Amino acid sequence: MIIPALGISILSFGQLETLTPKEQAYKDSIAKLNQQNAAVAASQEAYNRGVTQFSGKNYTAAIAEFQKSISSDPNFTAAYYNKGLTENEAGKYADALTTLNTLIAKDPSYSKAYFQRGRAYQGINDYSKAEKDYEKSIQIDPKNPKAYYNYGTLRFMQKDYTDAIKYFTKTIELDASAAFAYNDRGSCYRMLNNFPKAIAEYEEALRKNPNLAFVLNNVGTTKKKAKDYTGALAAFNRAISIDATYYLAYNNRGATQYEQGRMEDAEKDFKKAIELNSKYAPAYSNLSAVYFKKKEYQKAKDMADKAIAMDPKYASAYVNRANANEMLREMNAACSDWNKAKELGADIGKKYYSSNCN
Repeated sequence: MIIPALGISILSFGQLETLTPKEQAYKDSIAKLNQQNAAVAASQEAYNRGVTQFSGKNYTAAIAEFQKSISSDPNFTAAYYNKGLTENEAGKYADALTTLNTLIAKDPSYSKAYFQRGRAYQGINDYSKAEKDYEKSIQIDPKNPKAYYNYGTLRFMQKDYTDAIKYFTKTIELDASAAFAYNDRGSCYRMLNNFPKAIAEYEEALRKNPNLAFVLNNVGTTKKKAKDYTGALAAFNRAISIDATYYLAYNNRGATQYEQGRMEDAEKDFKKAIELNSKYAPAYSNLSAVYFKKKEYQKAKDMADKAIAMDPKYASAYVNRANANEMLREMNAACSDWNKAKELGADIGKKYYSSNCN
């Protein structure tokens, strides 16, 4: 018996239901929101990693993380700011300018961005633009002591010491604990040859923070200028006790020993400075002067050669090499070096050249 096949259709229940336009729009908005949330989360995570790397002074890694944060969320202004700040800390001033220009375009009222951009301009020696940015930062936030402080350093670098004092004073008015501002105001007074006032400012900086070796070094150099050699040596000794690797303090202590006629002690200090920083030209030049005093003229010339190789514009090194060449009976070389020292602004080079080479 043949059973005919029945014409029965088997229905499939796996077909997707079509969404209405309203339902599709809602679904798309939820997906977009989820994507945005994921991007914001990724941005925040990268930002946090950048902060951690910055705290460890791993600036290259920090910059990379802040860039990831920006890529995930291009509207995250704090990431731009921290990237620009980190680029400044790393000395990548051109990169900082690019980052901070973008931030300021996004938020023209971001006062700290102008401050950091001012730092970047200062880093590339564009003082005019740096001044404008510091002024803008102060205009937006007149109670930010850092903006006044940096403006003060800018004026100091341009040798406008009186104006610099005004900005350091304003810094101190806003932040009485600003030891660096006291120190730098002291340096302004030193450049104006007001040594008692300079020392008073340095001592105030040390009251704010007694462990600042560079401030003690400034005390020492100022007391040396005032011919207070005992006080100068005490300050350099304290600086070295705080930071045994501080080559400037050794060099300056050596210079003080030299002026007191203690050549062996001076030689030890200059050699120590070189041991700590083999590329510090003044220590080689100073060691040249010691060897000259000890009548070791070839050594004096050799040390001056090293100083000039490291800094071809270091006038004192040419004077020291000229003096050594004179004693080695190499007068043409001596005159050439005195003339070079004269061209670089050394009065003693001019004096010796006039006396011995005309």
